[in-house]
Amino acid sequence: MDYLERIRQACRVYDVAKRTPLELAPRLSARLGCDVWLKREDLQSVFSFKLRGAYNKIALLDEEQRSRGVIAASAGNHAQGVALAASRLQLDAVIVMPRTTPPIKVDAVRSLGATIVLEGDDYDAAYSYAENRAEQEGRVFVHPYDDPDVIAGQGTIAMELCEQCETPPEAVFIPAGGGGLLAGMGVWLRDAWPKTRVIGVEPEDAPSMERALAAGERVSLGRVGLFADGVAVRQVGEETFRLARECVDEVLLVSIDEICAAIKDVFEETRVMLEPAGALAVAGIKRYAHDREVQGQKLIAISRGANINFDRLRHVAERSELGEGHEGIFAVTIPEEPGSFRRFCEAVGAHSISEFNYRYGDDSDAQIFVGIKFRDVEEEKEDWIASLRECGYEVLDLSDNEVAKLHLRYMVGGHSGSEQREILYRFEFPERPGALLDFLSSMGENWNISLFHYRNHGSAYGRVLVGMQVPEGETDAFYTFLEDLGYRYYEETGNVAYQTFLGKTSA
Repeated sequence: MDYLERIRQACRVYDVAKRTPLELAPRLSARLGCDVWLKREDLQSVFSFKLRGAYNKIALLDEEQRSRGVIAASAGNHAQGVALAASRLQLDAVIVMPRTTPPIKVDAVRSLGATIVLEGDDYDAAYSYAENRAEQEGRVFVHPYDDPDVIAGQGTIAMELCEQCETPPEAVFIPAGGGGLLAGMGVWLRDAWPKTRVIGVEPEDAPSMERALAAGERVSLGRVGLFADGVAVRQVGEETFRLARECVDEVLLVSIDEICAAIKDVFEETRVMLEPAGALAVAGIKRYAHDREVQGQKLIAISRGANINFDRLRHVAERSELGEGHEGIFAVTIPEEPGSFRRFCEAVGAHSISEFNYRYGDDSDAQIFVGIKFRDVEEEKEDWIASLRECGYEVLDLSDNEVAKLHLRYMVGGHSGSEQREILYRFEFPERPGALLDFLSSMGENWNISLFHYRNHGSAYGRVLVGMQVPEGETDAFYTFLEDLGYRYYEETGNVAYQTFLGKTSA
């Protein structure tokens, strides 16, 4: 009851926030056989719901607290919310952002009058610095999610939702992240619509709330994916977890490809390009409708934000076809002889080829990397693969292979002819000017680099695929080097895409 009253009293957020519309998504509704609605928080002045919680927190400070100023750590939407709230209430604000934060986000916060401090290569480093500075200077630290006043501010979205709906929906889908939005909305919805399912949505590679609810306690993830950076937290808040246990029915996990497809879906409905975290709820609805085979239900998605970097759109567009189930990528072995390409294209049949990569290796067989368009991957892909195998082709499905999707489809070259042992690793490192040089310098000259691929994806972290020649006797020294390097890494030596197209040829 305390939180319900807190949310009722949070009407002060409308000093800066607007009551966002609830809009039907007709294309999605027709496709899924359900009534899909979007709660358009991307239409706020800072293109995100975050200003609600930030303003509610800061507006409740007393005069003495206001005189000391506020500080926050954020790489994006929370930063803009705190900066806007402080500007409206005429408080001094310091925003600590990682050095990897794209300039467009830094400039957006600076334009709202806040003092910007760039510190550390990731959010954790910026957060630690902000906490220490808050203690040293006496500033009020505005937490992005684990604060009752912030949670209550976000809960005003649910209060609006209940006023906008004539009848309760079957389910409301809410991005999870640290849990402030999920907890604030969940508390209100559980009281107002007890039969409505409250469903959190997270990326598969950042399942902090899903893991916590399954374990019955907060867990700290060793690594989290960074594509949906607005919800990429290693551990959910203590208070948000307590509330989520009481009011959240389940948490769904969705893939990067599904998020990209959801971004495209919302663009086709609204002509607005959501950020990855902003499209999570739509991806969750699509997963829910598909897996449960529901029909005729009223489903609501919270469109949480639209602060996307323009240079990320290329990556989103490329992955959305896979996420929509309209493209598959494959490795196909064909004879290395005249006419083999033509015969393969005939075997492809009525399906369109979206990509075709090939490099001569030897006189026996050719390995081609091919993308195929489908109307519905699940219905058509297995039959298509079977038909090619009947024609004598060897086919490997690479549609879920991250090395193939992130790196191999953009690479040139072929199999290694060297006798040296090659091992393959995928790395992520903070993306900033000079970061690639720093990465290479950190690797030193202990082992020869035999393969290297880097491509800027417009995110805060660069992704590199590296092949290195490491003798058997130096394996322990190499593992020590990996740990000292300090970057996220994944071994891919056994990856089937690598072995098919780039690995060492057999004698």
